[in-house]
Amino acid sequence: MNEPFRYRFRVRYNECDAQRVVFNARYADYVDLAMTEFMRALGCGYTELLARGLDNQVVRLTLDWRAPAHFDEVLEARVTVARLGRTSFELGHEIVHADDRRTLCTATAVYVLMTTDPFAKTPLPEDLRTALDGGARDRVIDQSGRG
Repeated sequence: MNEPFRYRFRVRYNECDAQRVVFNARYADYVDLAMTEFMRALGCGYTELLARGLDNQVVRLTLDWRAPAHFDEVLEARVTVARLGRTSFELGHEIVHADDRRTLCTATAVYVLMTTDPFAKTPLPEDLRTALDGGARDRVIDQSGRG
């Protein structure tokens, strides 16, 4: 069975709120970091897209929290492609505790592909569509320090 793309990271002290849990707004940061690493794993990172005169823009982000995360815990963002449109794509994110796989948060993010000059919506090129359809399955980027 193929695993989705996975991005592992450690909760930093400055990401926690007065209740000593990860501040809710930080989960949007985690989604953005996971998407960046996902696209890089596909060979379609920002450097590559910008060199082609392309960029993507978040047009919708929803988050559903289920359990708290705390300082120094290792989390894993699991990223899958939920939908490919003509000019947009939707990624599903599941943020889990790396040790017990408990789901902490789920998120859905919709991105629109844009040209950089002029800044306008553009169709997904076939190579990007193919890369997204492949989804970087079984790839793991580990920035947690665990190795």
